[in-house]
Amino acid sequence: MQLGYWETGKNHPKPVTVGLLCSFYKSTPDELGFASTAAVKTLVPSGAAGIQAGSTPGESFGQRLDTARRETDRTLASASVTPAQLDLLDERVGWARHQYLYTPPAPILETLLSLLADIDDLAGDRQPAAVQVRLSELTAILATLIADALMKLGDLTRSQAWYGTARAAADDSGNVELRARVRAQAAMLPFYYGPLEVAVTLTREARMITRGRPSATTAFAAAAEARALAKLGDRYDAQRALRLAADLFEQIGPSGDADDAFSFPERRFLLYRSGALTAIGDTAQARRVQAQALELYPTRTGIDPALLQLEAAICSALDRLPTDACDLAGSAILTILPAYQTPILRARAHEVIRALPPPTRSSRPARELREILALPPGTM
Repeated sequence: MQLGYWETGKNHPKPVTVGLLCSFYKSTPDELGFASTAAVKTLVPSGAAGIQAGSTPGESFGQRLDTARRETDRTLASASVTPAQLDLLDERVGWARHQYLYTPPAPILETLLSLLADIDDLAGDRQPAAVQVRLSELTAILATLIADALMKLGDLTRSQAWYGTARAAADDSGNVELRARVRAQAAMLPFYYGPLEVAVTLTREARMITRGRPSATTAFAAAAEARALAKLGDRYDAQRALRLAADLFEQIGPSGDADDAFSFPERRFLLYRSGALTAIGDTAQARRVQAQALELYPTRTGIDPALLQLEAAICSALDRLPTDACDLAGSAILTILPAYQTPILRARAHEVIRALPPPTRSSRPARELREILALPPGTM
């Protein structure tokens, strides 16, 4: 009876019913006279609904599965980055990592931003997972260097934002060592500008990510933690972190290229150790470490030697030698190239004055140091 109503056109079956009739009679809706019926719901096995993209009319479900698989394979294999392009990017970023140590922060920013723009152009297209991971790694490295340069220039808000970008890119890459390294490096911003508690948190997070496995990054994180704890006045934990850093550094031995901004060579380890020892007031040992570190730095290196000289000046201030302290600090500022006379260096020089015994902070050597620090870079 119901078929009669459908055949006379008095009623129309539901799309699902049309599908069942087509399956039963092995016919199309047109052949059964249901051409005007709304779109027919295709019946497919449970769980396979939605596999329609790229299908051709008349294809069986199995054929649609094969078509979908082939299209997926083509998508996975497609890439706008060739192996040669990726190798070239690696070389360019590697070159920038070396140049970073010997180029003032302002001009190196132009180089880093240009490189990052090239990577962003490629990362905007769909890439195979392995290529995308490598692009994320390169992005994390460049963003970290940009953040560090901005910190040295005193642009703290942008530096913090770029460190956030670096962490996001490192996390996206899944590279454990890089994720930890970016966090340890990001701790430099709160170390110099506060809050110090954030610096401690970041360094500990870095060590947690590596699960304490001996590596250059783990040693770096422990040394940075020691320096921050010492500046907080936590002598006991600072010494504990220093011992851990020394043990880790001894286990890994010399590794990486000392002229790579992302390596942690002996001279940088000694720089961090000097900072911790100076902050806890162990001036005798700090002086020995400073002298040892300065011997390892080439003359063309950026601000690290000046930072070591300023820490030596702080040691003199703590030892109640105000004239020596101010002379050392003034010399460190006056002898460095103007392009390196950044806010971070001047901030460290002001710490020399604060470390002086209170009665000597208004002495002639202290006044002369203040006058030097008040001069614009390049006029000294």
